[in-house]
Order: sequence, then structure tokens, then C-alpha cells
Amino acid sequence: MSMHAIPVSKERLYADVQKLTSVYPPRNYQNLESLNAIAHYIHEEYKKWDCLTEVQTYDAEGNTYQNLIASFGVGYNTRIVLGAHYDVCGDQPGADDNASAVAGLLEVGRLIDQLQPSLNCRVDLVAYTLEEPPFFQTPLQGSAVHARSMSQNKVDIKAMICLEMIGYYSDKPNSQQFPIPELAAIYPSVGNFIVVVGKTGEETLVQEVKTSMKQVANIDVQAINAPPQMVGITFSDHASYWNEGYPAVMINNTSFYRNPHYHETTDTIDTLDFDKMTEVVRGVYQAVVNLA
Repeated sequence: MSMHAIPVSKERLYADVQKLTSVYPPRNYQNLESLNAIAHYIHEEYKKWDCLTEVQTYDAEGNTYQNLIASFGVGYNTRIVLGAHYDVCGDQPGADDNASAVAGLLEVGRLIDQLQPSLNCRVDLVAYTLEEPPFFQTPLQGSAVHARSMSQNKVDIKAMICLEMIGYYSDKPNSQQFPIPELAAIYPSVGNFIVVVGKTGEETLVQEVKTSMKQVANIDVQAINAPPQMVGITFSDHASYWNEGYPAVMINNTSFYRNPHYHETTDTIDTLDFDKMTEVVRGVYQAVVNLA
């Protein structure tokens, strides 16, 4: 399918990011009303599609939190999971982290509903809660709850794709930083690319996703397979699936190695590049459909 045949809507991406970033107080674990308002918004979007919707609830520190699931191709046993977290860290709008990815998740769902690609496995879109501290990398992280439920039910997940910060880019020289100098020798020094991140041993999956994205997306797609010990490699919801033995990748703009607004009140909608985001989402749609 050509890029023109995948009608990603930049306007819809913008509207979703605007919705998530304009809720006040910000959608963190302490502001339950805001978090639930966004959960409701996501669920209502899901309901517009011809899909199965589900709310996975669980308790953390005396409150109830929600993962929201939309499923296509429910007759199949094998699954692809595409996920993004909708909560923020502290009192900030979280445009890049992670409204950008939630917008991408919703747009991929709309495209599957609209284009009806032939699927040979089930596709689950999951919007996670509690990815941010204090629940980050604990059993109460939303994706950990979901991955554990998949594992306990012996669900066969072919691949999980995590969307984490896909909105911020820079064309300025040396706008890209790296955790180790060796990477700076291999990767671009200008932060205007997207990366498919996987762990050592899952090179085939990473290459499949990268190749699919490059088929249709007008953006530089880079890839890395690294040991989970490298700083940043496990810093999102994909790691929850690794912990359960599932193959997973993260699609990411390198986060704090590029975006100076990371976890700051300045992580606002006007800092995002919706043209590049549109291309990333086009690529993600293609990767999901190719894997499925």
C-alpha cells in the first residue's frame, strides 16, 4: 500500500493531543477525575469503530485505574498488541509524553476500521494507565497488569509495539544526544528521525517493523537492538511484555536524549511536529498490518 493510500489525518492527531493536554488538573495518578475523563474519551473513540472494546480495571493505592482495549479480528488466537500510556508524570500537560502516542494509537485504530485491511491475527490496541512514577517498572504499571493477564491466560502474542513519545523533532545541528558515545558514531546528530527500539536477540522483529515503516513513511526510520541494561532501552510499556517473555519493540523519538521539555511544564502541543508525527503513524499502521 502506498503512503497516499493510508489517509492519516493530521487534524485528528492534533485534536487528540489537544484533548489530552487541555484536561486540568493534568492526567496523573493523583488527579483521578482527569485521568478518568481521558479514559472515557479514549473508550468513546473506540466505540465509534467496528471492534470489541473492553475496560481492564485494577486497584492501586486504594484507587481504581483503567486500561482501555479495542480489538480487531477477534476470531484469531495469535495477537499483535499496539499500546501507549495516557497518564502523565506530575503536573504537566504531557504533549509528547505521551499524548502524541495516544493520538497515534487512536489514529491507527481509525485506519484499521476505515480501510479494513485483511488481518490474519487479532490486533489489540491498548491505552495504558500508570506508566509514570511512582508506578513505573512496578507490578502496578498498567502495561504490567495487561501483559501479566495475557501471560496468565496463555495468550499467544506475536509482537507488541509500544508507542512512546512520537511528536518531538528538531532540525537543529547536534539536537540529538546519546546514552553512550559509540551510538553517536552510528546515528544522526540531528533529532529529526524516529527509532524502532528492540533488545538484543530480537533483531528480526525490529527489522520487520523498520522495513514496514520505511515502505510508506516519509521520515528517517532508524533502528537499534541493545541490551536491556542500556539506559533508556526499557523505559516504557514494551518492557512489561519482555518481562512476560513476549517479543516487543518501542517506537520512540529518543525522549530526553532529544526533547528538552521531557517531564517539564513546557511539554506542550506547540512543541510538536504534526507533519512528522503523521508520517510515523502511517508507518506504524503499515507495520501493524504487515505483522498481522
